[in-house]
Amino acid sequence: MKHTISLKQNHLFRRLYSKGKSAVDGRLAVYCRKNGGSRSRLGLTVGVKLGKAVVRNRTRRRIREAYRVNEARFVPGYDIVVVARVKAGHSRYRELERSLLALSDKLGLLKKEADGR
Repeated sequence: MKHTISLKQNHLFRRLYSKGKSAVDGRLAVYCRKNGGSRSRLGLTVGVKLGKAVVRNRTRRRIREAYRVNEARFVPGYDIVVVARVKAGHSRYRELERSLLALSDKLGLLKKEADGR
């Protein structure tokens, strides 16, 4: 993740939950807010309800990889928090990636394609 910093501080997560925009589907919830900088910050939340540590870590890695692969498509300068829901623990990588991109597009986090796609 070249242009993204990890978001780890609790008060930043809480600010995003209360003041940020959000989009939700069955697998993920995405919260976002402009941060006033030139780099984005990504935070991940995977709760205990999802399963044991192995399942939670695998889900976290899959979401992080889905973001990393598509990082160039995201508009810089946003704080983004992705919350994995219970269904995400049993989802395949492609499903998580599709869900992340659809929710990000809904929030206006993806760059507009120049060739009209």
